Amino acid sequence: MDQSHAPVLEALVAYARSGQTPFTPPGHKQGRGADPRARAVLGDAVYTSDVLATSGLDDRTSSHHVLERAQELMADAVGAKHTFFSTCGSSLSVKAAMLAVAGPHEKLLLGRDAHKSVVSGLILSGVRPIWVEPAWDPDLRLAHPPSPDAFEAAFAEHPDARGALVTSPTPYGTCADLVALAELCHQRDRPLIVDEAWGAHLPFHPDLPTWAMDAGADVCVTSVHKMGSALEQSSVFHLQGDRITVPMLAACADLLGTTSPSVLVYAALDGWRRQMAEDGRRIYDAALELAGTVRERVEQIDGMHVHGRDEFCAPGRAADLDPLQVIIDISALGVTGYRAADWLRERHQVNLHVCDHRRISAQLTHADSRETADTLLSALRDLARNAPRLRTGATVEVPDPPQLRLEQVTLPRDAFFGPTEQIPVADAAGRVAAEMLTPYPPGIPAALPGERLDTAVLRYLRSGVEAGMVVPDAADPELTSVKVVSES
Repeated sequence: MDQSHAPVLEALVAYARSGQTPFTPPGHKQGRGADPRARAVLGDAVYTSDVLATSGLDDRTSSHHVLERAQELMADAVGAKHTFFSTCGSSLSVKAAMLAVAGPHEKLLLGRDAHKSVVSGLILSGVRPIWVEPAWDPDLRLAHPPSPDAFEAAFAEHPDARGALVTSPTPYGTCADLVALAELCHQRDRPLIVDEAWGAHLPFHPDLPTWAMDAGADVCVTSVHKMGSALEQSSVFHLQGDRITVPMLAACADLLGTTSPSVLVYAALDGWRRQMAEDGRRIYDAALELAGTVRERVEQIDGMHVHGRDEFCAPGRAADLDPLQVIIDISALGVTGYRAADWLRERHQVNLHVCDHRRISAQLTHADSRETADTLLSALRDLARNAPRLRTGATVEVPDPPQLRLEQVTLPRDAFFGPTEQIPVADAAGRVAAEMLTPYPPGIPAALPGERLDTAVLRYLRSGVEAGMVVPDAADPELTSVKVVSES
């Protein structure tokens, strides 16, 4: 296909030139009704391009197939059979994929390092999760994607599972062995879903980890706003093979999605695809070279260590690593990642990605340059110099891996929607959680509805909050109390 075309962007240009007069939503009518103060901040182009997808970008019957052609070009650019755009983020896309594979009370194998959106999908669908243990690193207190052997064992114990879902890459950049996972799923004629939210860029350079469609996955969900050039909430999900039908996946997406999709999001997705198809190799040549330089220079800062493939991709850990995720261990500085991230934003106006009890991370993309890299490096050097006065003495009590694994007592949906009560955290050990308790970012629940809480996980979360961890989805974000299933 001719990848120089961008159907959504071209249709927006044609709409503006045609002098249409809308008597439809959006009510700002090309920005004419918008507050001038809002237009001054957002710009006129945001409003003039904010039109309906039908009776706007396309006609009432979508006879020009604008969105369809844009999705076909995206599928062609990355080598997928079908592609769907989502303006509700990958949180919607991954739920749609789950619903297309398993129904209420049916089993689905899931890596326990799944994002909270996956748990939300379990609550909505009533699917029965069969959790597959991540590859825990007891020394670094870090989870890598589950191994193929772990999924193999889960399938052996639950041969009636409808399929499998794995997160790869993780927010830390570590990747699963997707080729092996696809093979073991397909040996059973079961689909593999890959939550590849952090992997929008992977199809466009051979030195990046293998992306899900090339590995043989059936469905791949990608957040283009994370590592691509699209706007927030931009997501695509790709499909290949015949284990999941196009109508079924489309119907599940329609069930969850908005009837008022943002054409701005569609346009940004369309533009990003064209940019990558035409120039992605050169763009990522430069990005990977810059990432290598940044990694080397951070490693030279006293008290900082950059994790690389040699550590994260050792036997029993991850299969690969995205080098654009620069994960920095600062434990030698005696400062938590939470404290460091807050200080860097306040002192240097530098916003970091994932931070935890001992690490900070900088997400590099094709948009970074020597100038942004120098800003980061200067801020990190200043952090190292000021570390002694940033130490609070607060420590996060991270349990050993076996203690992090909670017993799934009931379906997440039943715990979430059933009778609940809010009790002091001191009384919560042994009770069944009725809410997600999720350190964020990266958004992987430490406890989820239906799991039996224990002292080790509760102490981890409480000590984390005291040290600066954010748990935004809890009814009580300070975690002095917890929502649990009512014993009555």
